[in-house]
Amino acid sequence: MLEHGGNLRAAAQLYGRDDWVDLSTGINPHAYPVPALPANAWHRLPEPDPGLVAAACAYYGAPDLLPVAGTQAAIQALPRLRGPSRVTVSAPSYAEHAHAWSKHGHTLRLASYAGLDEAIEDSDVVVVVNPNNPTGETVAPEHLLAWARRLGARGGWLVVDEAFGDTSPSLSLAAHAAQPGLIVLRSVGKFFGLAGLRLGFVGAERPTLHALADLLGPWAVSGPAQAIAQQALRDTAWQQDTQAALGAAGRRMRALLQSHGIAAAGTPLFHWWPEVRPEAFHTHMARRGVWCRLFAEAARGIRIGLPPDEAGWQRLERALQEWSNR
Repeated sequence: MLEHGGNLRAAAQLYGRDDWVDLSTGINPHAYPVPALPANAWHRLPEPDPGLVAAACAYYGAPDLLPVAGTQAAIQALPRLRGPSRVTVSAPSYAEHAHAWSKHGHTLRLASYAGLDEAIEDSDVVVVVNPNNPTGETVAPEHLLAWARRLGARGGWLVVDEAFGDTSPSLSLAAHAAQPGLIVLRSVGKFFGLAGLRLGFVGAERPTLHALADLLGPWAVSGPAQAIAQQALRDTAWQQDTQAALGAAGRRMRALLQSHGIAAAGTPLFHWWPEVRPEAFHTHMARRGVWCRLFAEAARGIRIGLPPDEAGWQRLERALQEWSNR
């Protein structure tokens, strides 16, 4: 399996400490408050709940959606719904996309965001993460829709991963997800801070959703996940407060990094920058109990999320100051 953030057990074994400020994932550190659940959420087989789909369609502005056990489930399943295809994946981006499409007989290539338009003509599938993880790059919706039309006209797909799209709703293509050739992935884990639910949604043409549902099989999403997410997706007051809080925290992070000479890009939930010595920076921070995300290969850089409290902010600031003074 590929390496991901959130691996605190490995960090504890490597550095011999358990008092981490975990900035390695980009998940909202202030999660939606989980409500008390009805007993039947645990007892009954989790048949699909139309109330969950209705809540998700209202929140994302989508015509139809398929709940899945995290967008990771869809990422792994979509390559199995097509015969051998020419696939272009935006790079650098969430590595599971390229990993999944490299299997099942597909021909994979990676393209920079600047090279995606050129890749449309000789690809059957193009995968774009928007906003991008880890770099925060974005593609305008009108460009994406034009690409989807070009691909869809010949039976191709544009897969748009909007896992971090909640803080940039104007970028979303969820409202257009029934357009031929367009597949949109959304996640409950990032903005709502509920990664442990393993819940996401797929928007696409109805035949694609049916094929994906058949492949994933029955009871794909747990009863507790359905009950919790339905409330979270309908809680507009919490969503508005969280948008404001994350916006303020993102601006604070950008200013803090700039004060230490770091020009970062990203979203309110995470920031990324190319680092000349990423391994050294990662080790420096880890020895001070700050766990960030190291990118040591193609995208040599560092990604950090948001601290959960003021003590975490202060520890991060001290560690950055010591790095600046080294």
